[in-house]
Amino acid sequence: MERKILHLDLDAFFCAVEELLDPSLKGKAFAVGGSPKSRGVVSSCSYPARLRGVHSAMPMGRALELCPDLIVVHHRFGVYGETSDKVMDILRDYTPLFQQVSVDEAFLDVSDLPQLIGAIARDMQQRIDRELHLPCSIGAATNKLVAKVANDFGKSRVRTGQAPRQITIVPPGTEADFLAPLDVQALWGIGPKTAQRLHSRGIHSIGQLAELPLVELEHFFGKNAAEVQESARGIDRSPVHSEREVKSISNEVTFGQDTCDGQQLLGTLRQLSDKVGYRMRQARLMGGVVQIKLRYGDFTTLTRQRALPNPTNLDDEIFVAAEKLLQETLNPDREVRLIGVGLSQLSEPYQQLALWDDSRGQAEQLALAIDALKEKYGKNIITRGSQMKSRPPKKGKKD
Repeated sequence: MERKILHLDLDAFFCAVEELLDPSLKGKAFAVGGSPKSRGVVSSCSYPARLRGVHSAMPMGRALELCPDLIVVHHRFGVYGETSDKVMDILRDYTPLFQQVSVDEAFLDVSDLPQLIGAIARDMQQRIDRELHLPCSIGAATNKLVAKVANDFGKSRVRTGQAPRQITIVPPGTEADFLAPLDVQALWGIGPKTAQRLHSRGIHSIGQLAELPLVELEHFFGKNAAEVQESARGIDRSPVHSEREVKSISNEVTFGQDTCDGQQLLGTLRQLSDKVGYRMRQARLMGGVVQIKLRYGDFTTLTRQRALPNPTNLDDEIFVAAEKLLQETLNPDREVRLIGVGLSQLSEPYQQLALWDDSRGQAEQLALAIDALKEKYGKNIITRGSQMKSRPPKKGKKD
C-alpha cells in the first residue's frame, strides 16, 4: 500500500495571527520582529512586504531600507503558541500519526483514511480556514521528503501579495520526475554553500544529482552520499512519528454529500469500527472507551463516548458500542456531513474470559487471522457481506 503523507505549513503564520488581532493590517506591508534600533530581525513578513524584497531573517533596518513604509509589529510569541496549539489539535483529529516540526509546520500520515489524498488536504485546509481563519498550504506525496519539497514548490509559484493557500500533490511513481528539474538546494540537507560547490561543478538540478555515481557523490557528501542519492531519486522511508504518547485511535469520514440515510450511516460506522479495530491490533493496544463524532451539515459537531465493561480491540465490540451511541445521539431529520469512531483509555492487551466461555478468544483469533490476510494480500481482500452491493440473481437459478 502506498503511503499518503501530508506536509502542512501555515502561510506567514505570525503575520496571519497579527491580522486577526488587528484587521487594519490586512493588505499592508508589515513585518513581525524586533526593533531596528536594537538590531532586530524580521521573524515573519506579510506577502505585500515580500513583493518589496523583505524576507524572514533579514535585519529589520535593511527591511526598512527596501520598504520605507513597512509597519513593524512586535512579536507576541505566547499568542502564536496558543494559536498553533489550536491548529495542531485540528490536525490530530485526522490521524494520531502526526509529527509537529515547528510552531507552524507538521507532517501527517493519512494512509489509513479512505479518501483521496487531495480530498483530505482540501478538507483540512478548509477546516483550518473556517474555524481559525488562518491560511495554510499543503504538500502531498508518498513520503515526507517529497511532500515537503512539493509544498515549498507550490508556495514559491504564488507571487500575488496574498497568502498562497496552495495544495500541491505529487502522484505515486512520479517522485523522481517531480524533483528532477528543481535546483539542488530544494533538497533537504543541501544548503547555500553546498549548492554553490555543486553549481561550480555543473550540477544544478536534482535530476543531475540523482544521476551522479555514488563515488562522485561521496566527494561532496562523504558517508551521507547514499542517503543523498536516494533523496535525489525521491526515496524517503522515514516514518511520521508522534512525539506525544498516543491517547486515542480514531477514524472519520467526510461524506461527498451530506446524508440522513440511516443505512449509509450505519454502514460507514461499521467500516470505521473495523478500521479502528485493525489499527488497535496493529499497535498492540486495547481501548476502554468508545467514542463517536458527528458533524451536521451546518458544521455543528457532537462527540459522545461510553466506557466498556472490558477493554477491547475487536471490531464487533467497537461497532456495537458505537451503534448505541449513534442511536442515542443522531437527529434523523438532520443531514450528516462527517461521522467518526474512536477508542481511548488505551492499554496493553490482556485476556479476561468468563468461565467455560471461549467465544471471545475465538473472536480474537479470527480477527488476527483476518489481519494476517490483509497484511499479505491487501486491506480489501476480505469484505463483510453487509458492505457488498447486492446483485440481482441470475436467471434460471434458485437460491
